[in-house]
Amino acid sequence: MALDLSVVIPVYNEAANLAELYRELTETLAASGRTYELLFIDDGSEDEGFQILAGIQARDARVRVVRFRRNFGQTAAFSAGFAFARGEVIVTADGDRQNDPRDIPALVSRLGDGFDIVCGWRRDRKDTWLTRRLPSKIANWLISRATGVELHDYGCSLKAFRSGVVKPLRLYGEMHRFIPAIASEYGVNVTEMVVNHRRRTQGQSKYGLSRTIRVILDLLTVKFLLRYSTRPLQIFGLVGLVLGFVGALVLGYLGYVRLFTHQAIGDRPLLLLGILLVFAGMQLLTIGLLAEMQARTYHESQDKATYAVREILETPSRETALASAQARRNAT
Repeated sequence: MALDLSVVIPVYNEAANLAELYRELTETLAASGRTYELLFIDDGSEDEGFQILAGIQARDARVRVVRFRRNFGQTAAFSAGFAFARGEVIVTADGDRQNDPRDIPALVSRLGDGFDIVCGWRRDRKDTWLTRRLPSKIANWLISRATGVELHDYGCSLKAFRSGVVKPLRLYGEMHRFIPAIASEYGVNVTEMVVNHRRRTQGQSKYGLSRTIRVILDLLTVKFLLRYSTRPLQIFGLVGLVLGFVGALVLGYLGYVRLFTHQAIGDRPLLLLGILLVFAGMQLLTIGLLAEMQARTYHESQDKATYAVREILETPSRETALASAQARRNAT
């Protein structure tokens, strides 16, 4: 059954926040008048979070819980949420209650202005400056420059998407924060709006400076995917041609010296440099051709999920329940 809205919330050791988060979400979404579901992704929590979610789901059919076998990370959790979501609009949020559920209706409404993605901007961010806000500013600047999609806050999980935009995406590493940039390859309209950000009152943050390094490394991957994923020969081949051309010039010069001036060139380091450049150019051209074949294989291969689901808790729709009952009667 199609719904107006799916709210995807990755959860990892956030047991202390779940009850209040559920209350805030249901109060806000019930008042919006839209049909909705709350899709919690338990990313291998080691606390009693899953038991709390199971109790909530037993009381509310609008809640669905997807439990991973172990901790796969936030990107895999979002990827699973997109795959299982049934809403025409998908909203993502963190499970630590720092995102304000009351911002969700405004985010969804902005989609009606012709946008495909609306990103939250935590302009008044309630985090420590040195370990959270400063690295975030640097990362946002780098990502905006590298991808061409100008946003103030790539790290804010509170975003609204049209489902057709994010369901086809395949996410790896820390790439959930790059979704607007990755989706821009398909010509989507992206905007941002200021959202409320609250201090964490329960639990411990899962973020640190080490995550910034992983984000920067993933940025290199995103940059390559946006520019050369379907034409890798253009980057490897270009560098290879330049190196090969320079090497050929060096060897041509040394050949002229040897043939016309009768000077020895065997002991010149320049000879080794020329040979190295020519072979490096040939290798890069070969790598580019192999990458072209790999890219074709990648785009034509079957999809492979980045997560493993242990179980799913949900209340079957009326149509599903009737079909199951009919199947049981036929079996007997």
